[in-house]
Amino acid sequence: MTDRPAPAGAAPRPARSVLAERARAVTEARWFALAVFTLILVNAALLGAETYGGLVEDWHRWLRLAEHLCLAAFTVEILLRACAHADRPRDFLRDPWNLFDLAIVACAVLPVVRENTTVLRLLRLARVLRTARFLPQLRIVMVAVARSLPGTVSFLLVGALLLYVYAMVGWVFFGGQDPQQYGSIGRAVLTLFLLMTLDGLGDAVHAGLEISRWSIVYYASYVLIASFVLVNVLIGVVISSLEEARELEREQTADGAEPVPAPDQELRARIAAARAALDDLEASLPPAREPAGAPSRPLHPGM
Repeated sequence: MTDRPAPAGAAPRPARSVLAERARAVTEARWFALAVFTLILVNAALLGAETYGGLVEDWHRWLRLAEHLCLAAFTVEILLRACAHADRPRDFLRDPWNLFDLAIVACAVLPVVRENTTVLRLLRLARVLRTARFLPQLRIVMVAVARSLPGTVSFLLVGALLLYVYAMVGWVFFGGQDPQQYGSIGRAVLTLFLLMTLDGLGDAVHAGLEISRWSIVYYASYVLIASFVLVNVLIGVVISSLEEARELEREQTADGAEPVPAPDQELRARIAAARAALDDLEASLPPAREPAGAPSRPLHPGM
């Protein structure tokens, strides 16, 4: 499809707008998203293949070549996405996914990172997270996890305080008789942390009953608070963050509705101007004369 020539007298479109329009036509195409998604999966497969020593020895050169090709493809992709925002570069920087992709690609070409094999592999592993860009539900879950971090930190602080208090109580009452589990604050915290998952709770209760029958109150209160109350609070925080993430996704989808392209706006403006000119021309014309010999119309219907 060839570009239509600009009408006479029309101002030429800026080169940035033309570049952004053509780049958006590529980046918003379905085949482009499928190609990038397939490339991410191929990158993950290559990263997993490098964990097999024999395979790396036999195919080392081809694996390196495939990695360089993947890096080149990701670089071309981020350049196309940047070109798609050539007319509005701020929008490109406002999108956190664009910043994430740009950071991964930019860090992979830095000399310091390329020489560090461990960091380079971690960056390649981070590319797998880019699948969330093309899977809306996964993107919502990741946003929900990120938004739940403040609540999770509060939960961890409360949980740490609870562990410390119960560990100190356990050390006071059971430290002398059960030094293997409560001989120090560290051992007591580790024991209670494992009991939070209800693993070995029966053995701990039986061992406590041999020391004191009041130990049942200690374990029952701890399990009730740690395993039920706190865990339900954490679930509530995650569910609330998930709802917020879904609402945010809906707002971004509504705000990101594609506006009318600039060429269509110009075309509509020209059509409106042409219609206005035709109306003015019609109003300026004299009334049409009736042909000679035509029967005259009566002035009144009844005549």
